[in-house]
Amino acid sequence: MTQPTIVETGEFAGWRTWPTEPFEYESAGPFYFKVDEEGPVAAFRAARKHMNAGGVVHGGCLMAFADYALFAIAHEHIQDEYGLTVAFNSEFLSGPPEGAYIEARGEVLRAGRSIIFVRGLITGDGKPCLNFSGTIMRRPIRPA
Repeated sequence: MTQPTIVETGEFAGWRTWPTEPFEYESAGPFYFKVDEEGPVAAFRAARKHMNAGGVVHGGCLMAFADYALFAIAHEHIQDEYGLTVAFNSEFLSGPPEGAYIEARGEVLRAGRSIIFVRGLITGDGKPCLNFSGTIMRRPIRPA
């Protein structure tokens, strides 16, 4: 996995992100993560581009963010390897509005030699939005 970049300005100054991941950084995000006193946390601010016609964050955006959060939560177990999502489950609980602070927290349930099991919860301004779990397969980075 490529090393994350530390954000230097704006609301998420001091957080980390992976600008080398164009979908999560440019299209769906940008999404951010850090480790605080409660553990790993991923977050973003819901903008117009994240909304559906009903005026809440699009379910596909929440799922993309949950997939990002799998890796943010498990990043210490992946280190200098590459990870692939091999299983993903989610349940929608509510739709956060534009401008909401969207946060994901969770835990690594088990980290084996090649498989990592993660679960988490996404909230919008503190209200539960999406429950998720997933499995990451670790792969060595092959030299270019």
